[in-house]
Amino acid sequence: MAEKLPVLILGAGKIGGAIARLLHMHGGYRVRVGDLHQEALDYLAKQTPVETVQLDVTDAAALKRHMAGQAAVVSACSYDQNVAIAEAALATGASYFDLTEDVATTVAVRAIAAEAKAGQVFTPQCGLAPGFIGILAHDLCERFERLDRVKMRVGALPLYPTNMLKYNLTWSTDGLVNEYCNPCEAIRSGERVDLQPLEGLERFALDGVSYEAFNTSGGLGTLCETLAGRVVDLDYKTVRYTGHRYLMMFLLQGLRLSEQRELVKRLLEEAIPCTNQDVVLAFCTATGWRDGRYEQIADARKVYHGDIHGLPSSSIQITTATSMCAMVDLWREGKFPKQGFVRQEDVRLADFLANPFGKPYANAQSVREPIAPDDRTGPLL
Repeated sequence: MAEKLPVLILGAGKIGGAIARLLHMHGGYRVRVGDLHQEALDYLAKQTPVETVQLDVTDAAALKRHMAGQAAVVSACSYDQNVAIAEAALATGASYFDLTEDVATTVAVRAIAAEAKAGQVFTPQCGLAPGFIGILAHDLCERFERLDRVKMRVGALPLYPTNMLKYNLTWSTDGLVNEYCNPCEAIRSGERVDLQPLEGLERFALDGVSYEAFNTSGGLGTLCETLAGRVVDLDYKTVRYTGHRYLMMFLLQGLRLSEQRELVKRLLEEAIPCTNQDVVLAFCTATGWRDGRYEQIADARKVYHGDIHGLPSSSIQITTATSMCAMVDLWREGKFPKQGFVRQEDVRLADFLANPFGKPYANAQSVREPIAPDDRTGPLL
């Protein structure tokens, strides 16, 4: 029997716990989970028999001590903890994976990766968006001889929206506020630009349900760089139920609460309930020329809530955790660059979908109905 690969997961919350359960049940990994809160570790250990350790990731010495001997470290912490974790990974020789959507954090991790040791990789943005959506978009792009436009749209939505925001908290509130407030990278007319968050409103219908999409930060990952000089227009937008954006603009821009992000986080967490009953929408279109013809290719998928080895889980838990585990497993299988910084689009879509952890995406409900844009706001795709 092959020796199990030692992996340290930092963060025992919903996503970290899901990653721990998936890797443990795989059988090829020896999983250790670190978290500051002992109650979170105890709750996880009751569900999944993994090693746990109480650990403050802001304690650099303790972080390096517990990372010693680990083949890889997976950060399921808030984005603002990731640079310190990446630095500790560099010092101990562990390969590094995270879920960040924060552009500045990824830039910092890339700088750290420049000093990686032989066989050591640094792979940020291993979730849904950024993450899988970048792998999907890049695969569509590779089917064209010459590109025109690439559009990426992703939403994690409650199945039963009942509050005025038509939204439930399904993942990191820090990440949510961050993507609603930070500048949004894009390519317009071949030039790299920063767009304003919550702008670029589009409305459309899918399966008889009305949605809207608008600019948010971080979803493109490193695609602006990868596709520079190849694409005329490239952008990413978050999908929500119609009306959500207006209320968030009122809070963040009208009341200027974007300048008080901790207050916004507290307000949302105290007023908006969590839910496991959700659905993830992920779709992408690429337009360009093949064999002298101007064509468009689209891929649209839905992943519903379900379970992770018997534990009820939201669709955002399933899609985020399995995406991370697929990236770790593909690295273990040698289907990665051998050293340094790894982009999501360095992974082949076929390899991702064939991996055991890629099944939720491979088996996702394919959306075949046409997407009908609202004439008042312009076309979606």
